[in-house]
Amino acid sequence: MYLFGASGHGKVVAEAAESAGISILGFIDENPFLTKVWNYQVLNTLPSDVQKILISVGNNVTRKKIVSRFPNFKFEKIIHSFSSFSIRSEIGEGTVVLSGVSVNSGVKIGNHSILNTNSSVDHDCQLSDFVHISPNAALAGDVTVGEGTHIGMGACVIQGINIGKWAIIGAGAVIIQDVPDYAVVVGNPGRIIKYTEHKN
Repeated sequence: MYLFGASGHGKVVAEAAESAGISILGFIDENPFLTKVWNYQVLNTLPSDVQKILISVGNNVTRKKIVSRFPNFKFEKIIHSFSSFSIRSEIGEGTVVLSGVSVNSGVKIGNHSILNTNSSVDHDCQLSDFVHISPNAALAGDVTVGEGTHIGMGACVIQGINIGKWAIIGAGAVIIQDVPDYAVVVGNPGRIIKYTEHKN
């Protein structure tokens, strides 16, 4: 498998793959000055014989754009060996579950999402595609998160909340009511401060 993206997040994903026993053939990165990450070669273009890749880029918008360039590829999924992932939960292709993450029963995670270090997703949550749950963020049970939404570091979401698509939940925010599409929410309790201009 090749990892597309050789920045800091790519390094974290590489170690998650190593922990899960997944063989890494190298990185793909369009930065011409990058040639190696540790003992892995960094290529600027994807080799013609590649069959499996994973997009190791943290930004949700960028990840979606890269994925759209490779409609015929099979994308790997990675669950770090030091995470706790319920056998009764589901994970989509291209999604990464990093070290210390806890995913409980009945969770459904879409494609190309990131559950970052020490985050927690409780029972029956529904996460769409291109979601990023940041380090130490916690979702209580029955939370729904729409496509492309970013839950910031240390944020907390109470049970049963619906968060729309391409929303941004600020670091440390406490979400006690539903969040509409494209909203930027900060504070405790969480309040909407603006809407993003990003449309997908």
